[in-house]
Amino acid sequence: MSQVEAPRGRTCSRRLRPVALLASGVLVLPVLAGCSSGEEQSRGNPPAQDISPADRELVADGGTLRWAVDTMPATLNSFQADADATTGRIAGAVLPALFTLDAEGRPQRNPDYLESAEIVEREPKQVVLYKLNQQAVWSDGREIGAPDFLAQWRALSGKDSSYWTARNAGYDRIQKVERGANDLEVKVTFTKPYADWQSLFTPLYPKDVTGTPAAFNDGARTKLKVTAGPFRISKIDQKADTTTLVRNPRWWGDRPKLDELVLSAVPREKRVAALAAGSLDLAAVDPSAAERIAYAVKDAGRGGRPLAYGPGAARTPSAALKSWAMAHGSDEELAEVAQQARKRAAEAEKKYAQEQSALSKYEVRKSLEPAYTQLALNGESGPLADDRVRRAIARALNRKELAETVLTPLGLPAEPPGNHLALAGQAAYTDNSAALGEQDTQEAQALLADAGWTPEGLREEPAKAGGEAGKPEENGKDGKEEDKKKTTGKASAEPSSRASAASQNKKDAASDDGLYIVGDDKPAARDPRSGSRVTHVLAPAPGAALQSVAVRRQAASLTDDGAGPADRAAGKAEDKGGMAGAYAPRGTAAPGAAAGGALGKDGKPLSLRFVLPSGAGSEVLRTVGDKIAQMLDRVGVRTEIIKVDDASFFKDHIASGDYDLALYSWPSSPFPATDARPIYAKPKPASDGSLLVEQNYTRVGTDYIDQLFTQAAGELDADAARDLMRRADARIWAAAGSVPLYQRPELVAARKQVVNAGAFGFGEPRYQDIGFKTAATAPKQ
Repeated sequence: MSQVEAPRGRTCSRRLRPVALLASGVLVLPVLAGCSSGEEQSRGNPPAQDISPADRELVADGGTLRWAVDTMPATLNSFQADADATTGRIAGAVLPALFTLDAEGRPQRNPDYLESAEIVEREPKQVVLYKLNQQAVWSDGREIGAPDFLAQWRALSGKDSSYWTARNAGYDRIQKVERGANDLEVKVTFTKPYADWQSLFTPLYPKDVTGTPAAFNDGARTKLKVTAGPFRISKIDQKADTTTLVRNPRWWGDRPKLDELVLSAVPREKRVAALAAGSLDLAAVDPSAAERIAYAVKDAGRGGRPLAYGPGAARTPSAALKSWAMAHGSDEELAEVAQQARKRAAEAEKKYAQEQSALSKYEVRKSLEPAYTQLALNGESGPLADDRVRRAIARALNRKELAETVLTPLGLPAEPPGNHLALAGQAAYTDNSAALGEQDTQEAQALLADAGWTPEGLREEPAKAGGEAGKPEENGKDGKEEDKKKTTGKASAEPSSRASAASQNKKDAASDDGLYIVGDDKPAARDPRSGSRVTHVLAPAPGAALQSVAVRRQAASLTDDGAGPADRAAGKAEDKGGMAGAYAPRGTAAPGAAAGGALGKDGKPLSLRFVLPSGAGSEVLRTVGDKIAQMLDRVGVRTEIIKVDDASFFKDHIASGDYDLALYSWPSSPFPATDARPIYAKPKPASDGSLLVEQNYTRVGTDYIDQLFTQAAGELDADAARDLMRRADARIWAAAGSVPLYQRPELVAARKQVVNAGAFGFGEPRYQDIGFKTAATAPKQ
């Protein structure tokens, strides 16, 4: 799988997980009608870890484990903008983590560092008291204590611009950090309540790193002289692309089983070869690599017979006989060519067989990562600035089918996520997708018709300036085309007979009150390319069944108490049959006879640019993209798939807004009020006229969603905070800027003797327990 990451900007997940382009789905469809924070709600089941668990007495002492990472660490400072997944992995092994995540993604106190941590005062201000493990010391012998907490707060509070920090969420709410009753107590007082206080001070850096801007900005980028984990950094070898961790002699907890943990930077496309060469023990792999390892295990049991897979496996006896005859025929020139071809084929088969023999010593461990792939809809301008168009596209999608495309072949649960802010199994999870509605082809077509996109619109002349129809719609943004690979074809032929969409009274239009869409306040811009888009030839498919009235009633139940005037207006629209704009106005006819035919407005076709990465690891993603294009084609939305280099995918397209549709993933966090806020925050206009989007690359947001995040971040009652997040997620669904499709599969190739490591799911590694099975328990190879 491609590992193109979504830049985290000013804030980032404390886990620093890579955000891949492929994800997968989980379960649960609770009824939304009548929900309240006090009611028992189904959270679904978390994905099971697959780490070959073993008790410590069954793990051998010693050994070196070689673990593949995507890149060498850009920095060793987790709080800098270029910190990556390798930074996080190193930090997890060498620095204090006050709270770690269990198999259900819940933060748990880490007894290696904390005897207790709790809120001891709520009024007049929130006070958290940390009681430290009295054995906890830095590798230089100094006790971990209040000076380290104080220095980290000052560095990350945002008050001193000399510190180059990527995020300060939570630290900016702290009023003071001080010593408690003794040196083992740290008291943190907040200026205002902060629900996600357990996310703070993890990882915890020594005051040597956070005490001065120079040490923070530059000193901790390439070395950490003082650490306090089960391992310490021994060597960073840029030439060999390895980071070597060794046991920390001052570690007071369970002694690490491994002598060394070597993190080797190996690109995804080279990992099969590295595994076959025996240079790795543990490596995340893509589905094609996982499939090859599975074949190797099957072939290992064939008793020396020819391989059932790989080069030559599909060659029939007649084809083999023909090849032999050509190689030994009377035509010497033709025979020489055939002999060379047979030689190359034999060498390829031999090499493949050798690699398969080596790969049979591995197994694939699989789970679902706490991350999901979404369809992102850029709502800044063009047709997608209209929330009705976005909702129509969302309701044209069969998310279940897309999840099954990715996950069913891997033997993983294939249910699409029903929440943007949590995944099934996490405490905050409830399925809020009814706020948008299920797949409904006719409803999608009706929404498009209500937005003015009809078959007749292709033949219409633009209205004169000053009229509502005179505002030309934008089909996208100008962008550089040199580095883009386009998938194009002839436009689908329109049906010979068309039924016009029934025009409706303006008073029946769905209300947009309370739902600010970035771009709605701008006149629709002109797009010089809008009339020249080339679209796919896509086969129509049967329409989806009509959605039941019950689901509409569920969406209607999501009206929030305490909403502002704009949201109360939106609530009135909801009371009429659903979340504001989620359904076309009653009586709006879907263009039945023209179903699947091209749509237009003012003579311009409805065509959207679908940007996808072109990397070798993104095949599954492109397959999903093609399926989405087919689903949209059924409702008359044409797409132009544009393939771009992985390196430029985010920087030049997603972050810059140069796309209409795109697929990428976001991680799910145990602290959504903090970590998810910048992803869905309403963009703010900058002084130069541009938008400050933080990480909201869809440019779709509302003031009310922002308010709900702010309230949740300050709500110390866990049930009340979860209810605020539920309401925020329902609004995010209704805005239709992001459509979760499936939870990301986690596939890890592991040498069979490796234990307590693999596909961790929601959990985090316990590095001191990772190792190899003892000789008595290790399987025979």
